[in-house]
Amino acid sequence: MTAPVVAGTSDPIPLVVDVDGTLVRTDLLHEASLLFLANHPFEAPRLALWLARGKATLKSQLAQRVAPVIERLPLRDETVARIRAAQAIDRPVYLASASDERYVARLADSIGGITGTFATTPERNLAGTAKADCLVEAFGAQGFDYIGDQPVDVPVWQQARRQLIVAGSGGFETRIRRAFPDAEVIARPRTTARSMVRTLRAHQWSKNGLLFLALIAGHRLDIATITATVLGFIAFCAAASSAYIINDLMDIPNDRVHPRKRLRPLPSGDLGIVTAIIMSGLLLVLALGIALLLPRMFLGALLFYMVATLTYSLLLKRKAIVDVITLAGLYTLRVFAGLFAGGLTSSEWLPMFSLFLFLCLAIEKRCSELVRRREAGEARLEGRNYRVADLAILFPMAAAAGYGSVFVVALYLSSNEVRALYAHPERLWLICPLLLYWISRVLILSNRNEMHDDPIVFALTDRISWYVAACAIAIVGAAI
Repeated sequence: MTAPVVAGTSDPIPLVVDVDGTLVRTDLLHEASLLFLANHPFEAPRLALWLARGKATLKSQLAQRVAPVIERLPLRDETVARIRAAQAIDRPVYLASASDERYVARLADSIGGITGTFATTPERNLAGTAKADCLVEAFGAQGFDYIGDQPVDVPVWQQARRQLIVAGSGGFETRIRRAFPDAEVIARPRTTARSMVRTLRAHQWSKNGLLFLALIAGHRLDIATITATVLGFIAFCAAASSAYIINDLMDIPNDRVHPRKRLRPLPSGDLGIVTAIIMSGLLLVLALGIALLLPRMFLGALLFYMVATLTYSLLLKRKAIVDVITLAGLYTLRVFAGLFAGGLTSSEWLPMFSLFLFLCLAIEKRCSELVRRREAGEARLEGRNYRVADLAILFPMAAAAGYGSVFVVALYLSSNEVRALYAHPERLWLICPLLLYWISRVLILSNRNEMHDDPIVFALTDRISWYVAACAIAIVGAAI
């Protein structure tokens, strides 16, 4: 759209602001694409078909089908400050974006006080030279100031009176200053190594310690078995981080309303979506490369894990009960992967114990999230097919699964296998009351809203949990 320049202000020259990466700390096209994939995972090929007909078509088709919650997008404080400063002196402010016009119009309404917008239509992708021509037509050459953040903005800066820059890298800033010596850098956002490391969720790698259970329980501590299991552990860590990144990408809209998850690098805009996708791909290649060094059964387990986690991220996590059973199954798969990596004989006890215990923890995770919603006066868990009223069923289910895992331990301690492995197997029975105590405490704390909504993080940071683990290790040592 166009509008006449407002007269009678201290600076009648309009301030034109780019959107993606400049005003918002993310990219609306990327956000819309992820939202489409999350809502329509089986229609992913349509994205390529629309892109083949041009970016304008892709953006228009996405805007017809998905609507990102514009009000929750992370804004760049420095750019918002420039907008408010201009509005304070009645200077006209426009948004000019290559994103679809419907998204940009809603963003302008959310910001407030925006004079007008220029954006992509089904007929024209408003980027680069097209944006420059549009603004020159509206305001004339040198008739506006422009804030941008990408090389594609260079043609626009060439037509602007003043160049204001959001410099995402030192190299980019140097190139722009060389072309425009009077350019002003208003922000220097950087993708830090810390943001990339946080996205890996390295604390979740502790789950992959399940690969060592078969080795420890079977007392197979030779160098070859340990080395193979360590390689398997590294492969699963890489695959898990790749999967967590994909899951976080799909969960960006829901994470932005979560009191803790909204601070993660992706929903907060500290890490770009494209960067995250590249990281996920590289980690996947690393995992497969390591797996090729191990037995084929391990490679098969890893491939199944990758497919299952992708299916979970795209579809299953929105299916009540199916999601927690899937999570428990993925934990149990790690136990089998440890068996396969070390070439160990399969045992039914460890998978059964893992399935029940981790089903308990998966359900408890949902309970913790629902309790937080209950305390906030909300009725549903966004992005998951659960309601607060389901707590009356979920807590008993978690308790049943947890106590079921203790029952499996009791059956195992009565088996001939234990007598063959331990000199004093009767001492191992002390593990049962420890497990009963820990599981019961987790559920009570969850119901009181006094527990982290991730049970793994809780276990790693909780002092009592460490005491329980130390006692269990001491009991096993006394039984050998």
